[in-house]
Amino acid sequence: MTPRVRIAPSPTGNLHIGTARTAIFNWLFARHHWGQFILRIEDTDLERSRPEYTENIKSGLTWLGLNWDEGPFLQTQRFDLYCQGIQTLLDKGFAYRCYCTPEELEKMREEQKANNQAPRYDNRHRHLTEAECQKFESEGKKPVIRFIIDDNREIVWNDLIRNKVTWRGKDLGGDMAITRIPQLEGESFGQPLYNLAVVVDDLDMKITHVIRGEDHIANTAKQILLYEALGKTVPDFAHTPLILNQEGGKLSKRDGASSIDDFRKMGFLPDALANYIMLLGWTPPDSTKEIFTLSEAAKEFSLERVNKAGAKFDWGKLDWINSQYLHQIPASELVELAFPYWKEAGYEVNLESDRPWLEQLAALIVPSLTRLTDVIKESRLLFGNTLSYSNEALEQLRKEGVKDIIQAVVDNLANYPQLSEDNVKEIIRQVTVDFKIKKGLIMRSLRAGLMGELHGPDLIKSWFLLHQKGWDIIRLKESLSQI
Repeated sequence: MTPRVRIAPSPTGNLHIGTARTAIFNWLFARHHWGQFILRIEDTDLERSRPEYTENIKSGLTWLGLNWDEGPFLQTQRFDLYCQGIQTLLDKGFAYRCYCTPEELEKMREEQKANNQAPRYDNRHRHLTEAECQKFESEGKKPVIRFIIDDNREIVWNDLIRNKVTWRGKDLGGDMAITRIPQLEGESFGQPLYNLAVVVDDLDMKITHVIRGEDHIANTAKQILLYEALGKTVPDFAHTPLILNQEGGKLSKRDGASSIDDFRKMGFLPDALANYIMLLGWTPPDSTKEIFTLSEAAKEFSLERVNKAGAKFDWGKLDWINSQYLHQIPASELVELAFPYWKEAGYEVNLESDRPWLEQLAALIVPSLTRLTDVIKESRLLFGNTLSYSNEALEQLRKEGVKDIIQAVVDNLANYPQLSEDNVKEIIRQVTVDFKIKKGLIMRSLRAGLMGELHGPDLIKSWFLLHQKGWDIIRLKESLSQI
C-alpha cells in the first residue's frame, strides 16, 4: 500500500512553526516511502478563516521546500460530502439531533462546575422522540447533530510514536457535536465541525497515516469512533511532541517568533530553518550529524526515531545551523539575498551596475554572518564616503605621528590610479620603511581612518573595495581633519 499523508492547517493565522514541523515530518515520511503528500486547508471556521492566511500557508510551505502532490483542497468546497457522512451516521443510529440552546448548555456547565464536575454534555437529547423533535422545530429551534459516545467504551490504538494509547469514552466530554446550528433557511445541517470533517476528508483522500501533534490525541480517540461508525478502516496514527520554549511552555510569539514569516524576516534561510525544525523531535541514525537537506533527511527518516518528549527550541542552535548554510552560499547568490536588506538600510547601491563590487563585498563579509540581517551591520563600514568615528578610532588617529603617516598614504595613492590589493600592500610596506615604524601602527591608523573603527573585516580587502568607489581617499582626507 502506497502511503498517503496530509498536512491540514486552518487559515486562521500565518503558518506556525509547529504546523511547519508537522508538515516536514509528513513530507519526509511520504518521500521516504515513495508516497503522496497532500495539502488540505481546513477553513470551516468561517469567522476566523482568511484567504490571505491560506496564501501565507502555501507560500510558507513552498519557501521551506515542501512540495505537495495533491491539493490544496478547501473544506468549504466539500460541504455536500460532509452532509453525506452526517446523514449516514443519522441513518445508522450513531447520531441524533440536539436542540439544546447555548444558554442551556452554559447553565449545564455552571452546575457541573459548582459540583466540582468536569464540564461535559449530559446527553439529555440522545433519546428524543419524533414528536419532541417536531415540538422544538415548531418553536423555531435549530439542532446541532451529535455523535453518540459510549461512556463505557475503551478506545485503544497503537501509536507509531507513542506505542499503545488508551482513552476512555467517559473522558471525551459526552456525545460530541459534529455540526453547528444551521444558519440558512432550508439547510439540513449546519456547518460541519472539525472531527467530522477531518474523518470524512481523510477517508475521501484515502489517507493511510495521520501524523500530527500530541495536542490532537483526544481528537484521535473521537475520530476512531467515527471511522468505526462509518464502517471504514482506521488509518495509522502518530502523535509528534510539541515544540516548547526554554521554560517548557508551548512556543509562542512571546518567545521571539512563532510563524514562519517571523523567522524569514529575522534573516533565517529556508534550508537552514527546515534543517533545524526537522531536528526538533527527530534524531537521525547518526546523532552526530546535524546538517541535512530535506532530501538527505528523507532517506533516513522514520517515525521510530521521533521522540515522545517535547522538543525545546534553542535559538543558539538555530543560529549556528543558519550560519553553516550562509557560509556556503556563493557570493553571487548572497548578493541577491542581501540586496533587500541593504536597500532597507538606506545604502545607496544598484544591483545591476554595482554587482561586481557587491559580489566582492559579499565574499568579504560572509564568514561573519549568522543571519541574513547581519549583512547590514557587517557591511555598514563599506558603504559611502562619510564616516562616524568611534572613541577608539579618534584616540588612534590623534596619536603622535599618525597624521603624517596617513598623509603619506594619501600621497602614495596618487601613484596608483588603478589600485590592486598588491598595490595596497606595497603602499603599506613603503610607508613602514619610510617612517621606520612597525606595521601594526600603520594598520591600526589606516583602519581608524578608512573605517572609523578599530575592528571590522579584513583591512586590505576593505581598502580595495573602498578604492573602487573612490571613497578611500575621501575618507582618509576626512580623517586628517579629525586630528
